[in-house]
Parts: sequence; C-alpha cells; structure tokens
Amino acid sequence: MRSVVVTGAARGVGRAVAEHLAADYRVITLDLEDGADAGDQETCERAAREAGDLAGWVNNAAIFRDADLHSADVDEVMDLIAANLRLAVAGCRAATRAFLAQGTGGAIVNVSSHQAQRPVAGALAYATAKAAIEGLTRAMAVDYGPAGVRTNAVALGSIVTERYEAGRDAETAALHPLGRAGRPEEVAAVVAHLIGPGAGFVNGAVIPLDGGRAARGPDPESRRVV
Repeated sequence: MRSVVVTGAARGVGRAVAEHLAADYRVITLDLEDGADAGDQETCERAAREAGDLAGWVNNAAIFRDADLHSADVDEVMDLIAANLRLAVAGCRAATRAFLAQGTGGAIVNVSSHQAQRPVAGALAYATAKAAIEGLTRAMAVDYGPAGVRTNAVALGSIVTERYEAGRDAETAALHPLGRAGRPEEVAAVVAHLIGPGAGFVNGAVIPLDGGRAARGPDPESRRVV
C-alpha cells in the first residue's frame, strides 16, 4: 500500500484528512501533540523515509497566533510569518526529494486560507504566510511538474473544528453564501481527490473551499486594528 504524510493531524481538518485517506493509503501523521515538529527538516525527512512508497504529502499544520505590525517588533512579525511558511516548505522539500528518488512523481496539497487573497483585519502575519504558501504552490508546480510532482492548495473558509467552535456564531456562518461553515470531512474529500489519480492533470491550482466566502463583500469577522 502506498503512503501519504499528513501534518497537523491530531485534530480538526488534519485528523479528518488522515482518517479519510486511511481508506486507500498508509497514513503517517506529524503533529506537535505527538512530539513531531512538521517544520523540522529532519523530522520531515524521517517521515518520508518511513513512508516508503510515498504517494502524497498534505501540509496542514499551521500556527494561528498573530501580531499587529504597529505594536509588535519586526522580528516577532517575521518569526510568525516564517514559522507558518516553514511548515509548508519543510514538507514540500521532504516530499519532493522522496518523489524524485522514487522516480514515481506524487502529489502535494498545501492547506491555505481565504485570507491569502482577502485578509480579515488583525491577521496580518497569518494572511501573509498563507499568501506566500500559495506562491510556493505555484512555483513548486512549475519547477517539479516535469518530474510528475503535482502541487496544489486548498484555500479554506471557516471550518467547524474545536478552534472554530471556541468563538464563532451564526453571523460568522452567514459569511458563507451557503449559509454555514464547512465540515472537516468536506475538506478531506477534496484533498483526497487532489492526491488521487482523478486529479492527474491538476497542478498549480488553489481550490477555494469556503462556501463562496471569498466572493462576498465586507467581513464582520475582521477586528479593528487601529
């Protein structure tokens, strides 16, 4: 059985993705809750070796802490951006090296956010990192597509996870034209499709998984910064 690595898989979207993929693949998970730092190069390399016949890699791990540019030090803001971007870069590197060594090609899915294109106020570092991850996705598609490595991203709207439940309400759900937030299993189904052969000609794409949220106008989830 071929393998897929999923980062940030202890709960929420990552857990749903791992459980969905487990029907067709051997799944290796990386999560800080299990003592595995998905931003660490050696940890990712070790996961790729453990995977053996690697078919796909899902970069889901993220850091949600943020900082305001006018009050935080530049180093603090840059560290937050770099920490989120590093999680994707480390995973992409390990996966690509494994695919090239196997000579089989494979699929990478980076988990982004609607905020990469349409930030809400008060999420500067997170939105900047996610925009960079979408750029990374397109660059990877160009650089490694000729070797059969497909790299795509999914840009999430609000998804009902423990983090979402902590402070969201009907107003937030109504931001999505479908009238509700998404479910982790809906994300998992799309990620699984992008990993699988049915998406064999999809490369360098950023797929919105936001119920139409990015197509909507002003966002009351934004908080006032100044």
